[in-house]
Amino acid sequence: MPASESISQIVFKQPSAQAADLIAIEDQYGAHNYHPLDVVIERAAGAWVWDVDGRKYLDFLAAYSAVNQGHCHPAILAAFYDQVHKVTLTSRAFRNDQLPLLLKDLHDLTGFDMALPMNSGVEAVETAIKAARKWGYTIKAIPADQAEIIVLSNNFHGRTTTVVGFSSEQQYRSGFGPFTPGFRHVPMGDADALRAAITPNTCAFLLEPIQGEAGILIPPPGYLKEVAAICRENNVLLILDEIQSGLGRTGKFFAYQHEGITPDVVIIGKALSGGYYPVSAVLSRRAVLGVFHPGDHGSTFGGNPLACAVARAALKVIVDEDLAARSARLGDYALTRLQKIKSPLIHAVRGKGLWLAIELNTPARPLCEALKDRGLLCKETHDTVIRLAPPLIIEEADLTWALDQIEAVLTA
Repeated sequence: MPASESISQIVFKQPSAQAADLIAIEDQYGAHNYHPLDVVIERAAGAWVWDVDGRKYLDFLAAYSAVNQGHCHPAILAAFYDQVHKVTLTSRAFRNDQLPLLLKDLHDLTGFDMALPMNSGVEAVETAIKAARKWGYTIKAIPADQAEIIVLSNNFHGRTTTVVGFSSEQQYRSGFGPFTPGFRHVPMGDADALRAAITPNTCAFLLEPIQGEAGILIPPPGYLKEVAAICRENNVLLILDEIQSGLGRTGKFFAYQHEGITPDVVIIGKALSGGYYPVSAVLSRRAVLGVFHPGDHGSTFGGNPLACAVARAALKVIVDEDLAARSARLGDYALTRLQKIKSPLIHAVRGKGLWLAIELNTPARPLCEALKDRGLLCKETHDTVIRLAPPLIIEEADLTWALDQIEAVLTA
């Protein structure tokens, strides 16, 4: 019997007194930089979470794809426990026995020559930007301090001042300038716009192969293949941010594999640790990361032994459990079900693998709250889009139950 059957008829309304107290404490003492749903999670396992009152919910966000392997996966937990009793941090002032093994695993799994581990996803993005600029000066011979990077409109690559500086979303930028120069925007799906934007000073084109925060925006077929060719023709690095789209989420290990291309640089994070620890990395061919020399870049925690042991286990779960293929199969099923829903609220439905979006003609927040009351947790993005991204280990029966709840709310 699927776990979902035990809550299929239960409707949760207001938070309990205990939950309300915790929410009030967070609101009083914490910065208000998020607008979370009012569910206070206490524990989790697989695709399910429980709140402080013991109420059970199906997680349809997976911490923005950070827990593709499911919450508290036992194999990753075992690796965490094993390493945490040995050594957790050495800094890169000394070597440790886990970093070389992670670097070898990443090479064997992806084919990229080199990797540079960091912590958060945006740290890896900043690392890729620095590598691209230094490559532009030392390899492409761009004049000093003139390097340009082309990015897409509607991009989301993180929250540092450099990264929000090249966002096209006004809220991400408002109040945080002045910003780092050297970035140019082109629209997604328009290869001719990319070609026209390239100058002799262009060192890289940085993009998400599928734009997640923008609402699971998928470029037209052939776009990535065409821009890869344009970058090669112009000696421009193609950098793909696969922090959310990678590691099985879209039905391939990397989203770019749907187009049969190989970028110069790939940025990964989130599911690289299965939710246990902040781990990210930049992967590239040797000519790119090879521009770094001692002192050029670093991180006290980046590449620490605990992070590396956890990341190795997290990658092994993705491979051993064939989560990319599972995402492809269940994602096709979910997309077909969603596209059959008849509701005047729906403007569009799209997705790739278990990464789906329902674009609405109305604000999405009330619908996310209604789904929460039914025991299903998902989150709006850009006001009118419901983003759906369950852990890739979700059982098909539980996925079906979730789709039933979505249909019920949209057609109520």
